[in-house]
Formats: sequence, structure tokens, C-alpha cells
Amino acid sequence: MRKVKTSFISAMLLTFVCLGASAQTPDNGQSSFKPNGKPLVTIFSDFRYNVQDGKSNPAFELSRAYFGYIYNFSPNFSSKVLFDVSNTKGLAPSSFTAYVKNAYVEYATPVVKVDFGMIGTTAFNLQESVWGRRYLLKSFQDLNGFSSSADLGAAVKVQIAPQLSFDAQVLNGEGYQNVQADSTLKVAAGVTYEPIKNLYFRVYGDYLKKNSSLNTAAQKTVNAFVAYKGTDFTIGGEYNLQHGNKMVADHKLSGVSLWGSYNASNTVSVFARYDHLTSNTVGSATSNWNASKDGNLYVAGVEFFPTKGVSISPNIQYTDPKSSSIKSTASYLVNVGLNF
Repeated sequence: MRKVKTSFISAMLLTFVCLGASAQTPDNGQSSFKPNGKPLVTIFSDFRYNVQDGKSNPAFELSRAYFGYIYNFSPNFSSKVLFDVSNTKGLAPSSFTAYVKNAYVEYATPVVKVDFGMIGTTAFNLQESVWGRRYLLKSFQDLNGFSSSADLGAAVKVQIAPQLSFDAQVLNGEGYQNVQADSTLKVAAGVTYEPIKNLYFRVYGDYLKKNSSLNTAAQKTVNAFVAYKGTDFTIGGEYNLQHGNKMVADHKLSGVSLWGSYNASNTVSVFARYDHLTSNTVGSATSNWNASKDGNLYVAGVEFFPTKGVSISPNIQYTDPKSSSIKSTASYLVNVGLNF
């Protein structure tokens, strides 16, 4: 598999060289394109009031901030750099950690797109886009550790037809917060079908294995997703199955996520979401290996858009753990998302 990784990356580099050479062909002044760029800033903040077993815990949080820049070298070549500054919970108060989330070059045409570097993964990027409320809650796979949202590697996407696309990635495997130069390799592929505008059907799978160790299992993931994102309403759902979670043998995770929203006006929207996560028992164990996190999540709220780039959402998030030893938690939140 290591040879496969090396060969794939070498092929990607050769592709960039060839595309770069063709991009330097003079156009005799016929092109009016001028190199351009723009900064990226996204901030997530909230006030939450948690209630568990009769005990309450109010808190203001600045949970995450993204700072970056996109630069377009030509009509086909661009680059993106993005830093993720996140609140490191469990450490000292107001402790933040900065990561390089994106740092890649991209070649794109209407038919083919190629990325190389610290790229966004395709495990749940479509789901996150349709869900659209990352500032108040991650999408299912991200929330439950099925995959990282970014990783070091190479990717290609081919628009086979106007309604059908195929994408593939070869990744480092650990995610952007834990970049390691080891023998771990993650291979991913997906197919997206859009029979009519904004109606999505997607099937995705990935395979992760550390080749240098005989004591680790392969992690295998399958996801099926369907959604419609219209002008007035959005509805979506996904099913996830993962064998060998974190490359641990016999550790299986599965779950579903369903959500919907209705746009009452251009500035007001209401939404709801339901997640269910479950794991398996291992050997003679009497409880599931992930029992502390298994269970149901219910979310409902209202979203306001007072001006471009500002999202405000009063919402309720209720966790109902499968384990009887863990109490349910009700969280009353006001989330704020800023993009500029």
C-alpha cells in the first residue's frame, strides 16, 4: 500500500507539472484574467446553559476561529491557506491551539479538479454543506470521530456528466491535528448523483491501515447520504457504518442522522435534527465498547440572519445516552457565527 501511496502522489505531481506547463502557453493578450485573492475569517461563539441531573452550568464560549486566504493564480490554478484556532477544552481557561487546516494548490476545470497538500476530505463535506450550521453543531461523522475534515494528501474529482461526479483521495490518515510521517494510509472514494438541481444522492467509502504494525486492524467506513436543499426547505439524512474504529479490531460504530429546516423568510429559519449512534459489544463484555457516547441527540432551534455574514441561533440540544449510568443533558444555547 505504501508503494500505491508513493505512486499516486508522484502521478499527482506529474499532473501538476504538465498542467502548469500548459497554463504558461501565451494567449496573445486575449485573456483578461488578473490574479486575485481574498481573506477568510470565520468565528464561532456561543452562550450555553447546561442542565444535568439537576445541576446547571452556564458559560460563554469562543469555540473556534478560522483565518485564511484564497489566491487565484490563473483561471485554473488557485491556492488556499487556512488556520484553525480552537478552544482546547480540559486545559487552562482560555487555552487555544492553532492548526494548519488547509494549505494546498488546486487545478480546476469544469470537468476535472485536482488538489494537493493539506486538503479538505470528502467524508462529510457535502453533508456539512447541506446541514449548513457548523457554527452550532458538527455534522454526524465529524461529531462522532468517523473522520477528520482535513488531511495531508492528494485528491481528484471528475465530473463524469452534469448530474454525476466521482472523487478519490489518498490521505495521510491521521487528520490535520495529528500529522505524522508514518506508514498509515487512507484511501477514499465517493460518487455523487444530482438528478435534479439540489437533490443529492451520495455513496462514500474509505479504508485506513497502518502497514508497519501487525497489531492494528483496518478501519473501513461506508456512508450513504440523500438530501434536498431547496429555497424554502431542506431535508437530509445519512447512514454511517465503520468497522475497526481508530484501527482497533472489533470496534464497530454505526448511526443515522436526520435533519430538516424551513425558511420562514430571508432572515428567519427553523430547524431540527436527530442523531443516533451505537457501538457493538466486544467478546464477553456486558456493555458496548463506546457506551459512554452511544445514544440519541435531539436538536431544535431558530436561526436569524440580521445581515450578510452573521448567523444567530437560539437552540436546544438534548443528549439521551444509552448507558443508564450516564444522565441526560439538556443544553440551552445561543450560537453566533460570523463570516467575513
